[in-house]
Amino acid sequence: MRFQLTPHPDFHCSALDAIEVEVMRLSPAVLSLAYRAVGRTAEVFLPPPAEPLATDELWRTTCFEAFLKPEGGAGYVELNFAPSTRWAAYSFTHYREGMAPLAIAPPRIELRRAADAIQLDVGLDLAAHLPPGPCRMAITAVIEETDGVRSYWGLAHPGGRPDFHHATGFAGMLP
Repeated sequence: MRFQLTPHPDFHCSALDAIEVEVMRLSPAVLSLAYRAVGRTAEVFLPPPAEPLATDELWRTTCFEAFLKPEGGAGYVELNFAPSTRWAAYSFTHYREGMAPLAIAPPRIELRRAADAIQLDVGLDLAAHLPPGPCRMAITAVIEETDGVRSYWGLAHPGGRPDFHHATGFAGMLP
């Protein structure tokens, strides 16, 4: 499944023209995500390569994310993937409540950068953390430009400030 992200209307991105994400469920708990950001990639700040460790607050700079919520459930999972290969995984019991680290195997994160595109390929096994049935998805990205300006991309945005945890953003379905 291929999804187009749109920038939050209050946070313009002058460096990128589009972000698309291809999501595949390879088995009940194994996901593949391919984020492709197109535009003037030299103007996008990418954190330097680092050891692939679980790290908090990746959203403070360029970071690609996915949120998964079982159909009809209140709890959800947040996944963050940095171009540096750092990553984070959390579970929530309700909207922004009950946050806890999610114990998963380190995801495979590969970055490819060209003059007009940045591609981040992610493969991860969520083991017992992803139910076998359909899930609502919020696919998002924070893009920091080299001048420090940030934009917030998602499938859909609630009114007001950017909020990737809001129910409005869970606009995709993972069968």
